[in-house]
Amino acid sequence: MAVLTKYEQETIINFNVAETDAVVYTRDKAVMRKLDALVNEFPEVYKCLKVTDIDKTYSMPKKYVKYRKPRRVSEKIREQRKEMMQNINNTQKNRLIDFNTELR
Repeated sequence: MAVLTKYEQETIINFNVAETDAVVYTRDKAVMRKLDALVNEFPEVYKCLKVTDIDKTYSMPKKYVKYRKPRRVSEKIREQRKEMMQNINNTQKNRLIDFNTELR
């Protein structure tokens, strides 16, 4: 497989009002892996149409193309989650230290 620059690793989603399916063309290996998994799990819904050494083209119902609003998280919630994760990480770190100490 050819080595592509990050700029060349593009994904293009194409659909129109008249058709029910969207066509996804990609050169991005991560997108290919995700779509290949969907093709394997749901072959009646997701189809791999074309494969070359650097890209793949897929077909899927356009109703599965989603647009989402960005999440809004208040600064208070962000701080609470940060503290929670720090506590979890510290607890795991302490357990690991205790476990290593017991092994000695």
